[in-house]
Amino acid sequence: MLSEAKYLRLFSPDSVPSEKKSRIESLASRTSPAALQLRFAQNELSWFSRHLIIRHSFMLRHSLVIRHSCFVIVFALGMGNALAEKRPITEKDLWDFVWIGDPQVSPDGSRVAFVRVTVNEKKEGYNTSIWSVNLESGRPRPESGSASKAEPREGAPAPSAGEPPRQLTKGDHDTTPRWSPDGKFLAFLRSTEKDGKPEPPQLAILPMAGGDSFVFTDSPKGAGNPVWAPDGKSIAFTSETNAEDLAKQEKKKSEEKSKKPVAGNGDPSLRSTPAATASPATDEHESDVHVITRAVYRQDNEGYIDPKHPTHIWIVTAPHGAEEKVKPRQLTTGRFDEDDAIWSKDGSQIYFTSSRIDEPYYELPRTDLYSVASAGGKPVKITTIDLNTQFGPGGGALALSPDGRQVAFVAATNQPINSYTEPDLWVLDLSPNAKPRNLTADFDFDIDGFIIGDSAPPRAGGLNKPIWTADGKGLIEVYSKEGRRNLALFDVPVAGGADPGASGAVHDLTSGNHGVMTFRATPDGSKLVYVISTPTRVNDLFVLDRATSGTSPKQLTNINDELFSKLNLTDPEEIWYNSFDGKRIQIWVQKPPGFDPHKKYPLILNIHGGPHVAYGFIFDHEFQWMAAKGYAVLYPNPRGSISYGQEFGNVIQYHYPGDDYKDLMTGVDEVIKRGYVDDKKLGVTGGSGGGLLTNWVVGQTGRFAAAVSQRDIASWENWWYTGDFTLFQPNWFRAPPFEDPDDYRARSPISYITNVKTPMMFILGEADYRTPPGAGGEQMFRALKFRKIPTVMVRFPNESHELSRSGQPWHRVERLQHIVGWFDYWLMGVAKPEYEVAPEEEVPAKPKQGAKPPK
Repeated sequence: MLSEAKYLRLFSPDSVPSEKKSRIESLASRTSPAALQLRFAQNELSWFSRHLIIRHSFMLRHSLVIRHSCFVIVFALGMGNALAEKRPITEKDLWDFVWIGDPQVSPDGSRVAFVRVTVNEKKEGYNTSIWSVNLESGRPRPESGSASKAEPREGAPAPSAGEPPRQLTKGDHDTTPRWSPDGKFLAFLRSTEKDGKPEPPQLAILPMAGGDSFVFTDSPKGAGNPVWAPDGKSIAFTSETNAEDLAKQEKKKSEEKSKKPVAGNGDPSLRSTPAATASPATDEHESDVHVITRAVYRQDNEGYIDPKHPTHIWIVTAPHGAEEKVKPRQLTTGRFDEDDAIWSKDGSQIYFTSSRIDEPYYELPRTDLYSVASAGGKPVKITTIDLNTQFGPGGGALALSPDGRQVAFVAATNQPINSYTEPDLWVLDLSPNAKPRNLTADFDFDIDGFIIGDSAPPRAGGLNKPIWTADGKGLIEVYSKEGRRNLALFDVPVAGGADPGASGAVHDLTSGNHGVMTFRATPDGSKLVYVISTPTRVNDLFVLDRATSGTSPKQLTNINDELFSKLNLTDPEEIWYNSFDGKRIQIWVQKPPGFDPHKKYPLILNIHGGPHVAYGFIFDHEFQWMAAKGYAVLYPNPRGSISYGQEFGNVIQYHYPGDDYKDLMTGVDEVIKRGYVDDKKLGVTGGSGGGLLTNWVVGQTGRFAAAVSQRDIASWENWWYTGDFTLFQPNWFRAPPFEDPDDYRARSPISYITNVKTPMMFILGEADYRTPPGAGGEQMFRALKFRKIPTVMVRFPNESHELSRSGQPWHRVERLQHIVGWFDYWLMGVAKPEYEVAPEEEVPAKPKQGAKPPK
């Protein structure tokens, strides 16, 4: 069996002769097999044509040979054009997507390690491995407009330095790369499988000088969030492991050891005793019954919360080799979780946050900041942070200032109680009872605002946190504005004389029609590495050298060119319009490839959830595929969406659904009046809050010929009782449903079920705890069946609310097939016997895909 080092060496640039290495690497790393065949054919053809010219000068008399040779050239060129012709994207192209997660820059600023995420061979899950790329690779990228317009795909040259990304680990579930302070080791998490089931992730180390990686922990509940100590001698991590788990683990190891023969081969007198080989039936039974005492007892995509296993901080010595055995020690204890662990500059302390409230849903959001000696001891509370740090991924993650005296983080104020409050950038002195200072109080856009799509990394995406400049006078963060996510430098006022509510200056570092999804920096902050997504690019790594003025970002990867070089993808049209009350609304229309403005196309209105998120300039497979199937796709940001300011986002408080519905209908009218939409072939769909609004739309109007409601809400009252988070605070409703039932009924789509005449499909995840099916699609489906309105319910086993973004790959594809299949059936007239109660023809195992663009 190959060692990891030998395995990776086989595919290493060092296995190729130096004179050919850069050319082959550049071509192979960035080009699809079909394009490679074309490239080599063209190279051979180029040689043949040059040779033919020489022959022509000596063989003018042999015209037959020349004519024959010219025919070969024309034929070969024709084949090349055929190979180069691009095709529409399909739903199953998802299986060939490659995602980039959790980039980490080496301490010397020369390389970036990242997680490469792919669909596994069975299409039932995802593989993750750790790769790296040289920061000197890449080519300049213009900052104006969409990234996709400025960069060719098929046949594009390799990055200027010629080095493609290289694989560092060969595990199928390797994530969370973290460089040691000296750059000599890379710590990461590795999860293995046992009996076909994933084991908890454990800490592993890869020596960067060479050799195999090795796992060095075996915590029963696994390890997470590794953080190196400043001296590189220790690693802090989190684990839910408790003393009972460790005792069971030791008992099991002891039993397994006693079962092994101590000597001889087959000597009965030397075999293990009957007591040591007791039947598993005599082992202690572990109950799977859940005893619930708290209002929030399960989390979507995570499962049931186990109060017996809070997340604590552990420390372990960082081994330099597999033979070096180390034992982690638990640093914190108690019944509460600890998060966001970071080391002090001298390594003597670890700072962390913890919300030490048994039932926090009775209070406004807050968290406490603590420090604990890394050598051990009782944690000391530094101050209370009266802010909401739990609004989304990366919320509350601490970033230590260069002088070690402050931390920066992203959070939102908790008063007044809003439906939505813009997150801001904050700094806090590490001194007793200090109060956080808001650096962006006057900046009316969303710090780390969430632009939503279906193509973020389904695993191991990583979290963002603010980046300090080397002098401590600035912070780098991403912000969302009008559907774009870009990086900016925010000034940090001097703490002593600063107005707590004053904002510093803001300097944009990136611009363009794209989304900066994740970002990191070199230790001195001089180079920024970030992942960009555009409407025609899933994701790629870029680097910006801030130390050199006037430089443009350079692209480091072309991670999906093997597939995307074959696809005909187009940018959407951005449209702004005035809604019924004069509010400016931003929408996009994804048009079919080869769009003809003189034709009439069916239209799908696709509504986002949240409600406080936004569509934007990032890749969305669903929209591109719908367009490839012949539909114009309208995706809007109605009022309530983020990236347009605080008032625009919060205006729907206590009125959701409401005027946002009017924004949607005005948007449909705006597109119809442009002349290329068949207003008799309108469809509507959406998920989560978009599912709620889909249900609402068909109860208010009959203009849509078909609807697909996904992971929806039908009854606010039922959802209030069953969702995985509470509305005990008056943010969406002023009172609970038993105190104000009329408000809940007035805003629940199920109250208008007698108005619905639109054929409806419901896409439901059977493990969806965010919008449980019983509070949504199940109610609508049963009511429509009673009323004999055409309806279908499609249920996905073991899928959570994240079905469309990180669900099982097969299920994600089938979801797309069913959504478009329903519209094909009702808008395009395509036969779909699987959607009929008594089909006249045999029902296929999978939905048929037979729709063609309108003529």
